[in-house]
Amino acid sequence: MLSVPTLWIVFVVNFLAMGLLWAYVSRSYPNFQASRYCMAAFAAAAGAVIGMTRQFTDSTVPLVFGGSLIILACCLCLMGIRSFYGRSTDWRTTLLITGLSFAGLSAFLLIRDSSVMRVVIYTIGQSIPTAMTLPLVLSRQDNRPHPGARLAALMATFILVINVVRGGGAVLHFGAGSPFVHFDVFQGLLTLVLVFLSMAWNFGFLLMAIDRLRNEVADLALMDDLTGVANRRQLLRRLDEACEMSQRSGEPFALLVIDLDGFNQINDTHGHAAGDGLLADIAATIH
Repeated sequence: MLSVPTLWIVFVVNFLAMGLLWAYVSRSYPNFQASRYCMAAFAAAAGAVIGMTRQFTDSTVPLVFGGSLIILACCLCLMGIRSFYGRSTDWRTTLLITGLSFAGLSAFLLIRDSSVMRVVIYTIGQSIPTAMTLPLVLSRQDNRPHPGARLAALMATFILVINVVRGGGAVLHFGAGSPFVHFDVFQGLLTLVLVFLSMAWNFGFLLMAIDRLRNEVADLALMDDLTGVANRRQLLRRLDEACEMSQRSGEPFALLVIDLDGFNQINDTHGHAAGDGLLADIAATIH
C-alpha cells in the first residue's frame, strides 16, 4: 500500500543500491574518477534517512536537511558527468546550488512556513544540475553511437518534466503538496516515477562508462601503440570504405605514401629507442 513510510523506504533502498553499484565500479576501475562523484547516491540515501525521522517528530526540519542532501547528490552527479567528459569539476557551483536551496528551504520553514514554496525550491534545486547535464550528454564527441548518453539524456528530460509537473501541482494545490509530509496520491505517484527515472538515469551513466571502455578497446585494436595512428587493420578497412564510396559516387580518391629515407641508419647509430621516438614525432607532426 502506497504511504509516506513506503515512499521513504523506496527512496533509501533505491539510492543505496545505486551507491553500492558505483562504489563497486570505482573500486574495480580506480582511474575512472567520474564514478567517485556518482557515489553521491549514498548522500541521497543519507538525506532520505534523515527525512524519515520526520515521521517521529512534529518538526519539518529533517525535511530541510534531507532535501538539501538530495540536492547535493544531484550536483555531485553533475560533477561526475563533467569529469567523464574531461571538463573541470566546479565545486563553487555545487556549493552555490546546495547552499541557496538550503537557505530557501530554511526560510520557508523558520521565517514563513510554506510547504508549497519548499516543494518549489526543492524541485528547482534538483532540476538545475539535472538540466546542466543535458548539453554534455547530448554533445557528439565523435561519430560513434552512444546509447548510454542517449538514455541518460532521455531520462534527464523526463525527470525535468516530472519536476515541472510536481512543482506546478504544489503551486496549483493539487493535493497536499509534499508526499513526505502528508500523503497525497498525486504527489506520491510522481515521486515514485522520479525514483524509477533516477535509477534509469544512473543506468544511462553506467552504459556511458561501458561505451567508453568498449571504444577504448576498439581503438587499441585499430591503432598503433607507438605512433597512435591507424594500424594495418584500420588502413585496410578505410581503403575498402574509400573504394566502395568511390564506386558509388564515381569520384576518384588518392592515397599518399611517405617513405623515410635512411631510417635504418638512425636505428643503427642511435638505437631503436631513438628510432621509435622519431617515428612518434613524425606521426604526430603529420597527424
